[in-house]
Amino acid sequence: MSIHHHLDDASLMRYASGDLDPAFCVIVASHLAMCGQCRNAVRLAEAVGGDCLGQTPQATVSDDAFARLSQMIDAEAGRQPEKPVAVQDPAGQLQSNVPLPLQHLIGGSLDDLNWRWIVPGVHRHRIELASTDSSLFMLRIGPGRKMPEHGHGGTEMTLVLSGSYKDAIGRFGPGDITDLDEHIEHQPSVDSQDPCICLVATEEPTQFKGLVSRLMQPLVGI
Repeated sequence: MSIHHHLDDASLMRYASGDLDPAFCVIVASHLAMCGQCRNAVRLAEAVGGDCLGQTPQATVSDDAFARLSQMIDAEAGRQPEKPVAVQDPAGQLQSNVPLPLQHLIGGSLDDLNWRWIVPGVHRHRIELASTDSSLFMLRIGPGRKMPEHGHGGTEMTLVLSGSYKDAIGRFGPGDITDLDEHIEHQPSVDSQDPCICLVATEEPTQFKGLVSRLMQPLVGI
């Protein structure tokens, strides 16, 4: 698998430090399962963070600090999901087009998903997660189809699982990821013979540019 588009350094650092929204954690972990370059970058970030902690001077704590910390951990355990782990299979290759971190949420086959028709040639499968206001969903876009031109109200990550698309940024195939902010506008167009299937996380709803697309926004639901 040849991957040309990788994660932003800031996103890698936030993932390594555990400071990333759960929906985006799923996408990052799925990309890491497919991308050796970004896995190495995360290991380096974790090692640097560990060295910094090791060099931090010890601070005096109160006698009841451990008890209070235990109570906080117990409270958080009921609300926060565990950060997905970017596990690569032993052979070094994906055994399906569903990365292992994503398989825990949708299973091992993209064909078995409950795809919902939203517009001609485009289907969506929503993934429900607790403890996040962001959206996580799958898109299946047919060959030759274009998404309406759009921007983003916040961060958006898109990971290609199968097929490919192109836009003003470049061409994206399996394993490639976009890590976009509210300043980017684009219009993805599928250029593969098979449907392009992507995993998408967004902080805010997509901001479509055309009048018709904006009117359809409530029905599209992305």
